[in-house]
Amino acid sequence: MRAMILAAGRGQRMHPLTDTCPKPLLPVGGKPLIVWQIERLAAGGWRDIVINTGWLGEQIPAALGDGGRFGVCLRYSAEPADAYETGGGIATALPLLGEAPFVVVSGDLYTAFDYARLQAVAQRIAADPQRTAAHLVLTPNPEHNPGGDMALDAQGRIRREGERLNYGNIGVFHPALFAGQPRAQAWKLFPWLYGAVDAGRVSGEVFSGPWHNVGTPEQLAALDAQMRTVD
Repeated sequence: MRAMILAAGRGQRMHPLTDTCPKPLLPVGGKPLIVWQIERLAAGGWRDIVINTGWLGEQIPAALGDGGRFGVCLRYSAEPADAYETGGGIATALPLLGEAPFVVVSGDLYTAFDYARLQAVAQRIAADPQRTAAHLVLTPNPEHNPGGDMALDAQGRIRREGERLNYGNIGVFHPALFAGQPRAQAWKLFPWLYGAVDAGRVSGEVFSGPWHNVGTPEQLAALDAQMRTVD
């Protein structure tokens, strides 16, 4: 089973740092944001990883190579500088992602989430994709998203209504979910995925540990200072 790291966006709120450097390559705690994700995915058993690239995308394979030094195999799905959004990026990368359920994470996250937890989830989705086509990791609502995105019911199913939590930009998806969806063009994962949510085919879980969606230079500097203090 494979994983995908989303790394194609421009990161407008991170200006001026992203004028010359892709957001996932910005350093925090002594290494690029995306390297933290690669290392944590590898530790969780996800060692075949696809990275989509867009804005200043040539810098990412130049910096990361084939992944050998991280103990993984890295492959790249190239997009134009203005990229294809999350939905279009995943659909475009499908030929590299195989026929089994795959993990998708954002390249600008820093989190202590244990990606090994998603191995069993992927196996469950593979066994019965008609019942569950996707699984989303939610977090408590951060300052930048106080109203949350979606809810989780008592049966572990994602719902639109209820006590809303933040979508943590970590998910597992069956490739058949994207069958027939357009490739090589921009479209958003939401609200499209709500069709599967309303059909009861999306499960979820809540992670309350360290999770940072690094969106601005100030957030990057604060996280970097926090991590160096801990060290």
